[in-house]
Amino acid sequence: MTIRVLIVDDHAILREGVKHILSEHSDIEVTGEARNGAEALAKLHAENWDVVVLDMSMPGKSGIELIKQLKVEKPKLPILILSMYTEDIYAVRTLKAGASGYLCKDNAETQLAQAIRKVAGGGLFMSHAVAENLAAEVLTGAPEAASHAQLSDREYQIFHHLAGGKSVSDIAGELNLSVKTVSTHKTRLMQKMNLANVAELIHYAIRHHLVDEGNG
Repeated sequence: MTIRVLIVDDHAILREGVKHILSEHSDIEVTGEARNGAEALAKLHAENWDVVVLDMSMPGKSGIELIKQLKVEKPKLPILILSMYTEDIYAVRTLKAGASGYLCKDNAETQLAQAIRKVAGGGLFMSHAVAENLAAEVLTGAPEAASHAQLSDREYQIFHHLAGGKSVSDIAGELNLSVKTVSTHKTRLMQKMNLANVAELIHYAIRHHLVDEGNG
């Protein structure tokens, strides 16, 4: 039985890359593509899919917010996150929001087909590090010690954009939020993490391997 896959990614070249990787596997077929959350929701209403492969960072509704909405629309549909972020706590957040798997784009070529089969069969796909982090959180009931673990999902999303060198206005445009809203989130996350300025934020992100040093 062929696994029908919907790819949701705003970059055409990345969608083509995923299709190329999966073209070698006869049991998996990419039968739909969406460039953003709105298109993904429309396609979910129009057709049936076995797995959604979802990019975490897109303009408009994306990330944790989009995962939650997709699960409201189709509670049983497996969602595999394909992300540039290797950071374990971010992966745990997506799984808690309803995703069935989390795969770093760096590992897509070797692990994507395996991950799709796993989640399509009702399983969970994650790295050993993510599994350990998730298990520790469940067993202890305590938040991770790192400061960024205190952030809300939206604050964490904005934190990542700031760590990547984007301005408040850039982030507002990309996330379809007002500049004032982004500024408020920025202020709150800086207070929670006890950071004085964006330079400290970037240094923190690099120190905790939350962003590539070249992006800082």
